[in-house]
Amino acid sequence: MTRIRIKRVYEAPAPDDGCRVLVDRLWPRGVRRDALHCDVWARDLAPSAGLRSWYHADPGDRWEEFRCRYTDELRASQAVREFVRGIEGADTVTLLYASKNAAENHALILQEYLQRAAGGATTA
Repeated sequence: MTRIRIKRVYEAPAPDDGCRVLVDRLWPRGVRRDALHCDVWARDLAPSAGLRSWYHADPGDRWEEFRCRYTDELRASQAVREFVRGIEGADTVTLLYASKNAAENHALILQEYLQRAAGGATTA
């Protein structure tokens, strides 16, 4: 069973991170490409540009609606289905995100979605 974790891109890599996947549509500010230890940049797993802009206009009041809309995007995404097939058998996958808000960010929603889609993968 695959363990799906999340971590900010600004945190140091750890030996137990497993496959490190950047899940932001935009490259993180202040991070050189050769400095971010990631195996895959899966920008197609991130919210659409329109949804991201809509949410960031008023994140305090739009979190629940953002969660619903982003989940709908994930459900409709061929890239997500391919990603789920690609992580089958992996011990650990760490989703990397740049958001400062650890309590309300798209990586949390993605982690929950992938956990269900991968048939009970665990989070840590």
